[in-house]
Amino acid sequence: MKVNLKKTNHQMMDHSGHAGHDMHQGHHDHADHDMHKEHEEHIDNDMHQSHEESASHDKHADHGDHERHGDHVDHSGHEQMFRKRFWLSLFLTIPVLLFSQSIQKWLGFSMPEFIGSRWIVPVFSTIIFLYGGIPFIQMSIPELRNKKPGMMALISLAISVSFIYSVTTTFFPLGESFYWELVTLIVVMLFGHWMEMRSVRKASSALDELAKLMPDTAELVLENGKTKSVRTADLKTGDMILIRPGENIAADGEVVEGESDVNEALITGESTPVKKVPGSSVIAGSINEVGSLRVSVTATGDKTALAGIMRLVEQAQKSKSNTQLLADKAAAWLFYAALAVAGLSAVLWTIAVGLNVEVLKRVVTVLVTACPHALGLAIPLVVAISTAMGAENGILVRDRLSLEEARKLDVIVFDKTGTLTEGKFGVVSIETIDGNNENDMLATAAAVEGDSEHLIAKSFLRAAGERNLKVPTATEFEAIKGKGIQAKVSEKKYFVGGPRLLESLKIKLPANLEKFSQSSGKKGQSVVYLVEGQKTLAAFALADVVRKESKIAVRELHKLGIEVAMLTGDSQKVAAAVAKEIGIDRYFAEVLPEDKDLKIAALQKEGKRVAMVGDGVNDAPALIRANVGIAIGSGTDVAVESAGLILVKNNPLDIVRIIHLSKATYRKMIENLIWATGYNVLALPIAAGALAPWGILLSPAVGAIFMSLSTVLVAINAQLLRRTNKKLEIQFAE
Repeated sequence: MKVNLKKTNHQMMDHSGHAGHDMHQGHHDHADHDMHKEHEEHIDNDMHQSHEESASHDKHADHGDHERHGDHVDHSGHEQMFRKRFWLSLFLTIPVLLFSQSIQKWLGFSMPEFIGSRWIVPVFSTIIFLYGGIPFIQMSIPELRNKKPGMMALISLAISVSFIYSVTTTFFPLGESFYWELVTLIVVMLFGHWMEMRSVRKASSALDELAKLMPDTAELVLENGKTKSVRTADLKTGDMILIRPGENIAADGEVVEGESDVNEALITGESTPVKKVPGSSVIAGSINEVGSLRVSVTATGDKTALAGIMRLVEQAQKSKSNTQLLADKAAAWLFYAALAVAGLSAVLWTIAVGLNVEVLKRVVTVLVTACPHALGLAIPLVVAISTAMGAENGILVRDRLSLEEARKLDVIVFDKTGTLTEGKFGVVSIETIDGNNENDMLATAAAVEGDSEHLIAKSFLRAAGERNLKVPTATEFEAIKGKGIQAKVSEKKYFVGGPRLLESLKIKLPANLEKFSQSSGKKGQSVVYLVEGQKTLAAFALADVVRKESKIAVRELHKLGIEVAMLTGDSQKVAAAVAKEIGIDRYFAEVLPEDKDLKIAALQKEGKRVAMVGDGVNDAPALIRANVGIAIGSGTDVAVESAGLILVKNNPLDIVRIIHLSKATYRKMIENLIWATGYNVLALPIAAGALAPWGILLSPAVGAIFMSLSTVLVAINAQLLRRTNKKLEIQFAE
C-alpha cells in the first residue's frame, strides 16, 4: 500500500508540473498524510477483523436472526417477570386486606365469616411471599456470596423477618400478625422494580432500535441473474444481493450496480440520505430509499459495522465511571448503616414499649426505607441514556471515563488535514479582471479541465458543482507538458495553468491579479490562471478546503472556555493561514506523525487537561497520550483502539456536542446522587420513629412507597437528560 501512496503522490506531482501549478513544497512533503485514507481503509480492515475475532460478545454473531436480537439486554425479561408477579400479587393482596382484622377495625367494616375464612389471610400471604417475595431473596444470594450486600439483601431481610414473625403469631399467641404489611410491602417492591426495569429498558432502547434494522432475509443474486430469498444469517462474503427501494440492507458491502440514496441516520446520525453509486460502500441496517442496488457482500453478522456499534453501546452502558464507583461504595455503606439503625431502633423501642409488634414494624420499616434502590439506579440509568444519546448523534463511547473527563478539558488539539479541513484541494477564492463574472470564469476553467482526471481538475469541477453551474463543453483538449492545459470552449481558445504557463506565453499579470497571487502565496495557497489569447481573465486560489463547521466549532469551544490548538505536518505558512482563518489559539507546524504525542505531552506539562482529535491511525500515539482521545471521521469502523470516543462523522461540531453531553451527564449523576443520599439521610431517622413524640410513625408499606417514590424520581430525573438532545442536535448558525 505504501507503493500505491507514492504512486498517487507522484501523479499529483506530475499534474503539478503539467499544469504549472507550483504547489507549495509543504503540501508535497505532507502528501502522504493528506492521502492517508486509502491506507487507513486497509489497516482499519485488518484491525477490525482481529478485534472482532477476539471479541467475547459471541451472542451478536447472528444478526440475521431476530430471535437473538434481544440477547444483548436482559432488562426486558426482568421487566416482564416483575410485571407479571406484581399483577398477580396485587390480585391476591385484595382479599388479604379485606379479611385483615386491623384493616376492618380501622375502616369500620366486617367481612362475612365462613369455613376456612380465618385462613385466607395467612394462606394468601404465604402465596404472595413465595411468588412475589422469593425473587428478591434469590437475587440477594449473589450479593451475600460476593460479600457485597446491598438492596436485595435489605429487602430480603425485611420480608423474611415479617413473614417468619407473622407465621409464628398464627400458631402461637405472640400478638398481632404482620400479614397485611408484608403483602403490601411485597406488592410495592414489585411495582418499584417493574418501573425500574422499564426505565432501564427504555434507556437502552438504542440497542433495540439498532437490532431492528437488520432484516431477517435477503435477496441473493444467483449466477444466472435470478434472485433467491435466503436468511441473512446464511449470507457469505462475496455474495451478490439485490436491495430494492425501501428495504434495509442486509450486510456491509460495495455497490456493484445501480444508484440510489441510502438513509444511514440511525447508524451514523447523518439525517441527509447518502448518494450511492458503483464503488460506494453500504452499511448493514441502512435503508435504501429510491433505486435498486446490487451489492457485493464484504461483511456479515458479527463482522458488520452495525454489530460493532452495538457492542460499543452495550459495553459503554455496562462500564463504570468514577461516579458509579462512588455510588457503589455509598450503597454498600448504606446497607450496614441500615442494619445499625434497625438494631438501634429495636433496642430503643423494646426499652420504651417492650418487645411487641411495634418493635418489629420499626425494624422492618427501617430496612425497607433504607433500601439503596434509588442509589443503585442513580448512575446506571444516566449512563444508559447518555450512551444511547451519544450513539444517536454519531458519538460512540468506547471508554466511559473519557466521556466523564471531557467536561474538564482545558485544550482541544485538532489534527488539521481531514479534520479541520476536508483533506482535499478546492477552489477557496477567485479574482477576475474587467468585471468578469466569477461563476462564468469558474465554469470556463472547469470546462477546460473537464477531461483531466487530476487533482486540480477535480477541484474546479467540484467547485462548479457546488455553485450549481452549468459547465460548457470543451473541445480540442491538449496538455502542455509542465505548463498547463488548453482547450476550446464556445470556439474560443483558453489556457489553464500556473506561473510557468504565464512565463511560456510571456504574459504579465494585471495589478489586481498580481496582488491576489502574492496574498494567496503568503497563505500557502496555489494559484491557477485562466487565460484567453494574451489576456489573463481570472486567478483561482486553491488549497486544502477548511470545513465550514470548523470555524463554528472553534467559536463554540471558546464560548465554553476551552483553548483550541492545531497539529499539522504542513509548513509554518500554511498552518498560520489556516489557524488565522479558523480562529485557532495556537498551532504546531511541520510536525511529523511520530512526534505528535510529544506536543500533547508538552501541553500536559503546562498543567492542562488535553483532548486530541485525530484519525485514529496516524495519530494513535497522540490519542493515547491525551487525557481524552477522540477519533474523528472513523465512519462506521469502531475498531479504533487508541481512542476513548469515536465520532462516526467527520464533523468538528461533534466535539462541542461531546462537551455538552459530558457536562449534562455529570450534572445528572450528581443530582441523582444528592437526591438518593439525601433521601436516606432524612428517611432513616423518620422510619426509626424519630417523629413518634409528635404522633408520626411510618408503616413498612408507607416506607416502601417512599423508597419506590425516591426511585421513580431518580428515574424521571435521569430521563430529563434527553432534553440535552436539543443542544446536541442544534444547528449552529454562523
